[in-house]
Amino acid sequence: MRQVRKFLAIFLLIIIAAPLRAETLETRGYRVVVEQRCAEGNVTCADVRYQGVSKTSGNSIELIGSTHHSRCKDGSPCRFLGYIFNNGPYRYFVSAEGRLRVSRQRPQGEEVLINEVGEWR
Repeated sequence: MRQVRKFLAIFLLIIIAAPLRAETLETRGYRVVVEQRCAEGNVTCADVRYQGVSKTSGNSIELIGSTHHSRCKDGSPCRFLGYIFNNGPYRYFVSAEGRLRVSRQRPQGEEVLINEVGEWR
C-alpha cells in the first residue's frame, strides 16, 4: 500500500509539472512554441509561455502572456482568438488561425514588424 501511495504521488507530480498544452506554429521565418500552463478546462489563461526562434538568425525569445478572446455581450470571454505577449513596446500576437504578428507601439501609432501566416503542428 505504501508503494502504491508513493507511485501515485510521483505520478501526480509529473502530471502537474508537465506542460498542459503545447503547440508549435511554423511560419516562413519563425518557429513558435506556445504552451498554456493553466489547468485544462479553464476558458482563459494568464500563464502562457511563448518560445520563438528566428529561422534566419537563430535568435530566440521567451515571453509570458495570456489567451485572447472576443467578449460576449455580458463581458465574459466568447470566441478564442489567440495569444498575446507583451515585451516593453512590442506586442506579439499568435492567432488561432496561425498568424504571427509582432508590432511596436510608437507615439504616432502601431508599427507592424512581422506579419506571417503559418501552420500549427
